[in-house]
Order: sequence, then C-alpha cells, then structure tokens
Amino acid sequence: MMGCMTPDYTTYTTLTITRRGPLIEGIGCVLDIQMKALNGKLPTAGHAGHRELAQIWRDVGSDDSVRCAVLRGEGLGFSGGGDLSLVQDMADDFETRTRVWKEARDLVYNVINCDKPIVSAIHGPAVGAGLVAGLLADISIAAKSAKIVDGHTRLGVAAGDHAAIVWPLLCGMAKAKYYLMLCEPISGEEAERIGLVSLAVDDDALLSKAYEVADRLANGSQTAISWTKYALNNWLRQAGPAFDASLALEFMGFSGPDVREGVASLRERRPPSYGS
Repeated sequence: MMGCMTPDYTTYTTLTITRRGPLIEGIGCVLDIQMKALNGKLPTAGHAGHRELAQIWRDVGSDDSVRCAVLRGEGLGFSGGGDLSLVQDMADDFETRTRVWKEARDLVYNVINCDKPIVSAIHGPAVGAGLVAGLLADISIAAKSAKIVDGHTRLGVAAGDHAAIVWPLLCGMAKAKYYLMLCEPISGEEAERIGLVSLAVDDDALLSKAYEVADRLANGSQTAISWTKYALNNWLRQAGPAFDASLALEFMGFSGPDVREGVASLRERRPPSYGS
C-alpha cells in the first residue's frame, strides 16, 4: 500500500515535473524533471532555480508514488551554470552568500540521501548546479557530444559543489585535478572513457536510453535498489569532510576580489586577468 505523501510539484517554477507511466496496483511511476531554459537557450540557476534544485530531491524521496526520477535539461543543453546576477549578489551580500551556501550543501547531500534512484540525461553544455545533480545521479547518461565543464576556477573561486566529493572517486585524482584546476571541457564520450559518467550514447538516443534505464529501475525490487544505493553512497558520505572544506573555500572566494574579475570577464566575453 502506498502512503499518503504526495508533494505539490506545481509550486516549482524553474522545473517542469511530469509523471511517466500510470499508477497500477501500487506500482510507482517515473518522475520526469526538466530544468527550464529560462533564458531561452540553457537552464540557468538563479535564486529560485538554485533553491528548487536542492529541494526537489527531498520531495522525490518523500513521494510514495515515485520509484525513479529522470533529470534532464531543456533547450540547447543540460545546464548553463549559475546566473551571473546570483553570483554578483553572492559576492556583494553576506546573507545571500550564507543562504546559497546552505542550498549548495543541501543539493549535494539531498541527492546522495534520496532513497529513490536518479538517472540524469546530459546533453549539450553541462555546467554549475545542474552538473552537480547530473554527476551525482546514480546512473549518469551523456550524449557523446555533451560538453561537461566545472567552471569554478575560471570564475575565480575554488572547485566546491560536488567536485571534491565525487570527481576523484569517479575518474581518479590525476584526472580530477587536471579538469577541475584548468576548467577543461570534457565530451560525453571522453567522460565515459575516464569513468566520469555511466554511459555515453549517440545524441538522438539519449532520452530513450535514460527512460529505458529508469523504467528498469522502477520495475525492479525497490528495497534492493534503494539499499544498494544507500550502501554505495557511504563512499560519498566518507568524503563529506573534503566536500565541506571545498564548499567553505568556494564561498570564501565569493567574498574576494577574483570572483569580481571572473564575473566581469564573463559578462565582457574576454579572458580573465587575475592578479598575483
């Protein structure tokens, strides 16, 4: 018997949330979560988007009618990173910086602790908060042409978010340092080769493959899958102190001078010029 907990997904303004498959005799559905392309091109995390991307995993976990969730992006790519106005507000205002730090912490731990399996379908550019959930998903599927970039050091702050907690575990320390310190882009095909994502598929097969995997998870033993996820994610929980330190250092950077140059250079579409 299913419980009575069904969150009100209509309250989300930056995510389009739909159910795939009917509820038949207590069998749960797959929840399709699409990050909206608010700028008409790429999903971008502003104040509301950042908050909602952290909160949604608590609702997924508490929804008795959901067995699996698929996360994808609308428009030209999976995610376009943080809105520069949000970054500017974080640099200017301590209270905003503190609030967003809590959301960034919750985003990582909420994905890790959500007891429902999460599948991500990554196409086009994948940067920022969306990438956090995309790479922490239990099964990450990327289009071969996807462009994955952790852009923190390009912005002038430490690679916090999910970087320290999961990149070394997925692709090894040498690769993690190379890509995180240099902000080098990684194609979906290369991401699969180094172990950063679970699978890379042809672009036109991305969504169908993600739904296929989600349906298999939804039709499997829910206790076995959930408990396997919980046990495996203890590797990530053990890395919690490294993550907490990286996030603290990232947000300390938002109060410094380099992030202002990083934001200015992005707005002016030029290389940043950081002092010694």
